[in-house]
Amino acid sequence: MYSFEGDFKQKPVQSLRGASKKEPKNLLLQRTQEARQKRENLRHNHVSATHIQAFYRGYVSRRNLNVTLCNDFDSTVQPVLKQPKIDISILSLLVRRLSFFYRPERDGQRLIFVCQQVLKQKDAYLNSITQDSQLYPLKKLLIFCQRHLDMIASTSDPIAVPMRMLEVFTSMDTYKLLKIPVPKPEVYVYSVIHYLVQRGYFECLHRLLNGKVPSDIIRTTLPPTPAASSILDLIMNPISLASHISDKDFSHLVLRRVCCTFLCKSYSDQVGQFLLPAMAYGKYPFPFVDLIQALVTKTSSGNKTKRKQQEPQLEWSPWLLAAVLTLADKYIADLHADMSFLYLTLLQSLLPTLPTPKVNIDYDDSDSEEDMFPDERQGIKNLVELREECLRLLDTPSHLKCMLSCLHQRCDARLLEAVSVICHTLLSQQRITVHRLRLLYTLAFNTEIIRNLWFTCATMSTPTVTGSQTSLLAMLARGLPMTEMDVNRIVPMLSVFCSMFSHSLITLHDAEFYGDEQSSVRSMPFTTEELIPMCQVLRDACLGIIELAHPDARFTVKDTYKEALQKTGVTSRVPAGENHDKETSQWAYLFRVISSLVRQLHTRDTRRQFCPRGHWLASHIQINAAKPSQIYRAQNAVFLRRPFGTLQTLTQVGYDNDGPPLANREVKNLIILTELPFVVSFTDRVQILQHLINADKEEHQGDMSNFMVGPSVSVMIRRNYIYEDAFEKLSPENEPNMKLKMRIQLVNAAGLDEAGIDGGGIFREFLSELLKTGFDPNRGLFQYTNDRLLYPNPQANFAVENFTKHYFFLGRMLGKALYENMLVELPFASFFLHKILSRSTADLDIHHLASLDPVMYKNLLFLKTYDGDVSDLGLDFTVVNDEFGETKVEELKAGGRNITVNKNNMIEYIHLMADYRLNKQIRSHCSSFRQGMADVISLEWLQMFDPMELQVLISGAHVPIDIADLRRHTNYSGGFTEDHIVIKNFWTAVESFTDEQKRQLLKFVTSCSRPPLLGFKDLYPPFCVLCVAHEPERLPTASTCMNLLKLPEFKDLETMRLKLLYAVESGSGFELS
Repeated sequence: MYSFEGDFKQKPVQSLRGASKKEPKNLLLQRTQEARQKRENLRHNHVSATHIQAFYRGYVSRRNLNVTLCNDFDSTVQPVLKQPKIDISILSLLVRRLSFFYRPERDGQRLIFVCQQVLKQKDAYLNSITQDSQLYPLKKLLIFCQRHLDMIASTSDPIAVPMRMLEVFTSMDTYKLLKIPVPKPEVYVYSVIHYLVQRGYFECLHRLLNGKVPSDIIRTTLPPTPAASSILDLIMNPISLASHISDKDFSHLVLRRVCCTFLCKSYSDQVGQFLLPAMAYGKYPFPFVDLIQALVTKTSSGNKTKRKQQEPQLEWSPWLLAAVLTLADKYIADLHADMSFLYLTLLQSLLPTLPTPKVNIDYDDSDSEEDMFPDERQGIKNLVELREECLRLLDTPSHLKCMLSCLHQRCDARLLEAVSVICHTLLSQQRITVHRLRLLYTLAFNTEIIRNLWFTCATMSTPTVTGSQTSLLAMLARGLPMTEMDVNRIVPMLSVFCSMFSHSLITLHDAEFYGDEQSSVRSMPFTTEELIPMCQVLRDACLGIIELAHPDARFTVKDTYKEALQKTGVTSRVPAGENHDKETSQWAYLFRVISSLVRQLHTRDTRRQFCPRGHWLASHIQINAAKPSQIYRAQNAVFLRRPFGTLQTLTQVGYDNDGPPLANREVKNLIILTELPFVVSFTDRVQILQHLINADKEEHQGDMSNFMVGPSVSVMIRRNYIYEDAFEKLSPENEPNMKLKMRIQLVNAAGLDEAGIDGGGIFREFLSELLKTGFDPNRGLFQYTNDRLLYPNPQANFAVENFTKHYFFLGRMLGKALYENMLVELPFASFFLHKILSRSTADLDIHHLASLDPVMYKNLLFLKTYDGDVSDLGLDFTVVNDEFGETKVEELKAGGRNITVNKNNMIEYIHLMADYRLNKQIRSHCSSFRQGMADVISLEWLQMFDPMELQVLISGAHVPIDIADLRRHTNYSGGFTEDHIVIKNFWTAVESFTDEQKRQLLKFVTSCSRPPLLGFKDLYPPFCVLCVAHEPERLPTASTCMNLLKLPEFKDLETMRLKLLYAVESGSGFELS
């Protein structure tokens, strides 16, 4: 170790004995290394000891000097204590000396004394120090005052003197009285404030505000205490100076410091209840424009290093957003277009920091805005209140006016992008539906903005490796990964367009949608000609998002091809997606709103076609229904609308049922069939439905059901009482499982069993007659529209006891007909089919009223466009019903008898009236009917079809019977062949039949007058003609259970034709054979 006794040099230890020959080489090297390390440690200890001594000597010297300066200061002060004024030279000396030894915890009273003397002679003191333009002593004195205040902020010590120092020497009025004409007073104030702000000025005032102003105060713009008034003045002085000075760097420094200190962190009560309201609505004008520029303007490259040392890191936070919105509430009305654009750009950056509501990501629109995620330490209550306040301020008319004015004056892509990000944040992150926020629904009904959003989306492009431009929508349609910048450009704008256009479509009736009405103000943003390509682009975009979510379903590129591309300079595109959860949520929302809009447009097209035939089919989507697939398995054959996300999320359908997970391509196909089934041809979907039903049948009926083996439902039905017997014997209590094979024994009017064993044909005839009887309007459960289409009778509760059980039964029977691939000729109203296929509540809007009551629909639309005074029509919120001759008045809303329909509530009346007729009157009827159908066949399977297609599934296509197709798929037995003379005469006679006679023949043999949906190749058992004995007087007979025509050998064509017609037109049952 180092010697402290003066012997600071030691002689090196030397060994004179030489190297030992007996010492191994490795030990010698080790000993040498240890000796070298020991010497190095000694040198290090010596250097360390030197540094410690130097530091200690410096500390002792400074301490002694500090004590000396304190004594000199006191000795200088002592003689002048009793003098009314101190000489300026002595005062300047005291200020300079204080700056050398001041310590806040020791020299507080010395500082107070000096400050008192400076305040007494402030003009003389300022003149003395400004003659040489040396403000440094004053700046140091103010810094000492600042430190002193910082130290006593949370104590009861007086703050008057240091507060007064800061007030006086940061005020412009103080420097206006100087005798020196130049430089201007602003220069002195600027120099002082700039120095203080860089050294914790606002941080000190923040602690002072929290320590000296009581926390239990109500929201006010007036200072609650004198100390609060002084602190507010000190805070606002630099802000006021920043608004008048030409140095923008200084202005931005001050405003950023204010934001970092007071507005970026969780508000204390003093800041939230007093300071922020005082800034926004108090006596001081706030430089809101400068604040926008300070927050938006990026740091210049030349001053980057210097500014980084001067300014703290400004981080976006919801508290800063709330502060900006509060200040904007007063000043936003005065912003011009360019500044409004900057303000919207600022909101674009700040709004995503707002806490998100705690709701699950799903496909159903929800108005639920429950508790927040407690992501911040400030407490969930504060975050909830903060979010509500931000949304309230954002929804004010002034914000809406600012946005609309800016959009009308400069509607460029950058502005639309900012507006889109704001709206997208509200819609996707905050889970706010369009109709709940004035800002959103006003933009949704602005046709010009909607058009601009779409055309901007359509023109967005990105450069490729070849230098050309590729449309982002085209990339999305092809399922190509995009960079994060491209995603942030296209996703918010496309999401907002789809959400708002979808919302506006809900309010447009068909006449407005198709442009039938000639009006000066057009409510529909696009013509039908513009919608046609739009539908195609949006459809492909949906499919492209599915491709992005399931990249493994796409064909891969070989490594050799990738290497060849890289050699030519082509680099692979790096997809966005470091934040996996955020990316999944973003794409999920986009898929939801696009698919919802596409379904809306497709529904309009099915109701009244405006797209070319086959326009909705996607040629590149091939779902092979004949190929074995995991989705046909009984436990997996359930189409569930699941949250859109990654492969792992979507394949839970396999794990939930303890079965193997679906393959990636199968999950992709499942999403398409669930969300966009109309992109697949009707024929393919019918085949898929049949595969799903067959898989379900294998589980419930088994393979031997056609051989009279296995579980079944066997009932005896009287032909004259088909409905009554079936309702009783096939009730859920008696037969809980209607998916089993059903065998029917019919009893004729004489009480005798009809001939024949039910191999399926008797059941089909029974079910056909049962459904015709059950849906007969004379029974009172269903009635006809003006177009003779069936829908539930609203007054069925008066005609039938326990009417809901009858609707459940009829739904069950119709589901059984679909389950057994049996066609029944029941024409249903389109609105009723829509209710069956509804994905959620089964409630419909006014657009469907035309299929129920076209007269009322026309009258309600007339009321919507009525030019006169609506109140003169004498309408109120009631509806009059005729219940079997008795008039009954029902209110559409509480107190509706006393509410007159006028211009203000006219729209509400229209929708309430439509809701009453479409939903309220028959809600229980339709609910029971849907439950009955779902008891036999999954409604999710049927939702692959639109209402018109469902009608085809129920009744078959109303197309002429293809005799050539029937002939190609007919079998012969009993000696008949295709070349037999009787068979030739048979087909010649059939071809001479009218279309109605052909249908009667088909019904006679198969019990159904319409051909199978996929042609006669799917008729099971196949159509067969059997030769029976030659008896001239015998008529042709049939066994519908086997689709078998028993044909005698009629030698001439005319006899064949007459006998066939007599048989098929007789309408007899099985007893004819």
